[in-house]
Amino acid sequence: MKNRFKKSEKGFALPLALLLLVVMTIMGATLVTISSNEHNANNKKDSNQQTFYAAESGISVAKKYMVDNTDLFTGSSSSQRNLDGDLRFCKASFFPNLKTSNGFTRGWNSLNKVIDATGPEATRLGKFSFEYFIAYSPDASGNNNFTKANAKKNSANKILFTIYSCGCNESKEKCSSQNSIVVPLEAVVTIVQ
Repeated sequence: MKNRFKKSEKGFALPLALLLLVVMTIMGATLVTISSNEHNANNKKDSNQQTFYAAESGISVAKKYMVDNTDLFTGSSSSQRNLDGDLRFCKASFFPNLKTSNGFTRGWNSLNKVIDATGPEATRLGKFSFEYFIAYSPDASGNNNFTKANAKKNSANKILFTIYSCGCNESKEKCSSQNSIVVPLEAVVTIVQ
């Protein structure tokens, strides 16, 4: 029987197999890297979205507080104070139209304290928190240093308040404006006198 292969073709299968192995390994490593990066990006997006929801929860809690304590905002003794020392991570500097941290009150909580959940969901919600403060709505220059007598009012004699709320991707004890993701939101609320 005659050998059908030329001498130059002997041992060609081994280098071809090694080349294919290297190419497949590179493709596999690339696929794992891409999948890992997309997984991390999705986790970060989910965390940012939940942080936004935490800020929205802060606005809801503050609105309920305003409804339950209307006299604090409309009574004769209602006055703002500087909240800088009390605010942990929701700073006035996060809100471009606000120059001071004057306000009536502040509140903060973790999401698992305001949303009923059990088990792993409660643990996950405990990793997110919000902080809010309520103040007179600022004028065009960002000043909200008003007294009740000269607070910004509209034509129907309604006093305008703004709720400033920040969501955080950490629990209320761990959150800081330097090391955490903080999402600021604001909502204008009117109270009829």
